[in-house]
Amino acid sequence: MIFAVLGWGFYNLSREKSLLKGEIDELGVKLNRLEEENKNLTSRIEFYQEPENLLKEVKSQFNYREAGEGLIIIVPRN
Repeated sequence: MIFAVLGWGFYNLSREKSLLKGEIDELGVKLNRLEEENKNLTSRIEFYQEPENLLKEVKSQFNYREAGEGLIIIVPRN
């Protein structure tokens, strides 16, 4: 009887260990993905901290122009 209870306990511990190992693996993958995203966001922040880069991006995305500045739109041929 004692061996059966101990066996059942070891089985449950083994099963729980494998479930926790799976969760650890999933969290490791998430961690790597978030670290990569963080690295990309940090580089974008550094890029946009330069006033020239920020102004260039605003001009390209929103067709912004400064006073006295002309805008030329080039349409490709079909």
